[in-house]
Amino acid sequence: MSNLQFSYAGESESSTKFVGESRQFQITVDEPPVLGGKDEAANPVEYTLASLAGCLNVVAHLIAKEFDITIRSLKIGVEGDLNPAKLLNGDSAERAGFTDIRVKLDVDSDADQELLDQWLSVVRDRCPVTDNLANQTKVEIVV
Repeated sequence: MSNLQFSYAGESESSTKFVGESRQFQITVDEPPVLGGKDEAANPVEYTLASLAGCLNVVAHLIAKEFDITIRSLKIGVEGDLNPAKLLNGDSAERAGFTDIRVKLDVDSDADQELLDQWLSVVRDRCPVTDNLANQTKVEIVV
């Protein structure tokens, strides 16, 4: 299968608010007041967590079908720890991004625990957003 290309582009509306489009969808990014924003949308790192949950949802259902598992319900909680010191003043030795991300899948299915463990292993391995967060991805930023 050939590569798929995804994109998002837009324009800055303020120092914290950015409005762009991906396909036919408008996606607004803002910051909470503690980071200088007006709290008019999720911030970039919250979108990262939402992206992970959304991708895990898709992959979890895809793999469940392959494993012949019936998922009656799936809830996904994602939280991450981030020290804003480097972002805000650049003087931190810590990285700017998340230091830890924790994901909890609450699945109601017809599978036993052993099969769910196998399923989860494949879900982790095949989720593109998990892969992007867990591994170094080449990022080129130009003016």
